[in-house]
Amino acid sequence: MKRSVGLWVAALAVYAFLYVPLAVVVLFSFNDSDLNAEWVGFTTRWYVKLMTDDAMLEAAANSLFIAVASSTVATLLGAMAGIAMHRYRVRGLSFLVLTPVAMPEILLGVSLLLFFRQVLDLTLGMTSILVAHITFSIGFVAIIVRARMAGLDESLFEAARDLGATPWQTFRRVLLPLILPGLLAGYLMAFTLSIDDFVITFFTAGVGVTTLPLQIYSMIKVAVTPEVNAVSTLLMALTLTMIGLASRLAPETLRGKE
Repeated sequence: MKRSVGLWVAALAVYAFLYVPLAVVVLFSFNDSDLNAEWVGFTTRWYVKLMTDDAMLEAAANSLFIAVASSTVATLLGAMAGIAMHRYRVRGLSFLVLTPVAMPEILLGVSLLLFFRQVLDLTLGMTSILVAHITFSIGFVAIIVRARMAGLDESLFEAARDLGATPWQTFRRVLLPLILPGLLAGYLMAFTLSIDDFVITFFTAGVGVTTLPLQIYSMIKVAVTPEVNAVSTLLMALTLTMIGLASRLAPETLRGKE
């Protein structure tokens, strides 16, 4: 009994450590104070101010464009990689696809920076961010698609071939509908990772291109104002929504069950 109580106390302490700061951010986004040092009163003016902040709106537009574009490309390439890893035992394929997932973000960011500047002599900007986000998102999509493929009955594809279906018809009419929830979950996961990425974007953004996380970072150098809390709350809500949708579409994958 004592052991059970101790485990509950430890679990609650961990969850409090994780989520109480997030709750404070949300609460103080409605604080009617410019200093944000103490609670003064309830207001929504910081959210109204966000809608007229040109720098913030531009950063949000950049983040949305990069997230949508990189997620689309990463889902296409990640789906092909996941199918290939499941069906073909190509030596080194899993290593190449999954390495960006396991690699520390700061190491991946520095590596991409050196690759863009020293190897490609590419000017850092929107293109470099887009390629970087596609690079680290492919592995996550491939993992989800591969797990989805592992749960399929191979006899379905054999039956399609026996009935005279071509490889393309088998893919379009049998495989694609079956893995579609995994594809959508992979897209949402890639979108979530892209829109709130800071470390890799910081190394590959260059001058003149700002995303939402970079804009928030530049704002907190001065002080953590309620406006920062407001944009953080909106970003948090978007991220949690995407993760929730992804978990509904592919629960067996996101819970680690294949």
